[in-house]
Amino acid sequence: MRILATVVALVITAATPAFAGLPQTVVLDVQNMTCPICPITVQKSLERVAGVADAKVDFDRKTVTVKFDPDRATTATLVKATTNAGYPSGVHK
Repeated sequence: MRILATVVALVITAATPAFAGLPQTVVLDVQNMTCPICPITVQKSLERVAGVADAKVDFDRKTVTVKFDPDRATTATLVKATTNAGYPSGVHK
């Protein structure tokens, strides 16, 4: 029984994203999104950044909401990722 409890605990731990700090969420305004393929490119550029747990693009509002580990990524890193992909961004005000 003790082994089963250990295995279950390991599976649960492995299935949840590890955050060194508390996860943060930021909304970025994204430029140059003009077609249905653009949000996919923006999302993938952010998902490649270490520490990003989730990126949800809103094509109509031209924004992306990013959940990330602040110990592994910064807002500047997120902005750089979208900009390097051809979609300059900035923190939504």
